Amino acid sequence: MKAQNKLLNKNREGKFVCVGLDTDIEKIPQHLLHEENPVLEFNKQIIENTAEFAAAYKINFAFYEKDGNAGLTSIARTLELIPSDILTIADAKRGDIGNTSMMYAKEVFDYYKFDSITVNPYMGTDSVEPFILHEDKLIFILALTSNKGANDFEKLKCDDGSYLFQKVIDKTLTWNTNKNCGLVFGATQLNELKENLSRTENLPLLIPGVGAQGGSFEETSKLLSKAHDKSYIINISRGIIYKSSGKEFAKAAKAEIIYYNNISKNVLNNKKFM
Repeated sequence: MKAQNKLLNKNREGKFVCVGLDTDIEKIPQHLLHEENPVLEFNKQIIENTAEFAAAYKINFAFYEKDGNAGLTSIARTLELIPSDILTIADAKRGDIGNTSMMYAKEVFDYYKFDSITVNPYMGTDSVEPFILHEDKLIFILALTSNKGANDFEKLKCDDGSYLFQKVIDKTLTWNTNKNCGLVFGATQLNELKENLSRTENLPLLIPGVGAQGGSFEETSKLLSKAHDKSYIINISRGIIYKSSGKEFAKAAKAEIIYYNNISKNVLNNKKFM
């Protein structure tokens, strides 16, 4: 199934939460440390308890690559645990000269079999194209991110009065010939998202920054629900997977994603704010 269809199907089911598997062995419950692979066991229990309610899972490569071969094995084995109808995102933020990007694409799509990836467009068309050529995959291109450093470059004003992140949006629309491009837009940039939502046209959105970074799930959901034909997912990492540090951590994660799904349901059913 195409990555775009997986996302659309989950949205049609009223599911918009992407569970971020930013798994840190220093933060997982202590009782898991006796396991042969504590990170994998943590991920396994999180997935088993949240898969029924999740629209996607996002694996942040940095949290795994730091452990070398063991971490790479955890990526591959974690992917095996995710049901095939749920979108998987490689949060790798790749982007390099064309030949190098081609190898990154082979790694993520051909070896690991991820459905999608986050891509940094800073180096331009030839750095993005090798990912886009995988027509059945979904390429989330960084537009305006949720971190404070987004102000350093992404909000630079160009000579024509537009901002650099707006140039990225416009360029992504031209890259979208295979209808497999999306955008990353931070929930901490809600005013900018509101002002530029129509500019993004029909591009799917991956929205990070809810929870620990200060973004509001409810306010973001209200805004995005106004664009009835737009597919989107709102990523929550620490707010779900570390909801509890006890033995019932997975059940706590389940309760939390259900809580967010109920917010989505209420937003979709209540149009008074529009």
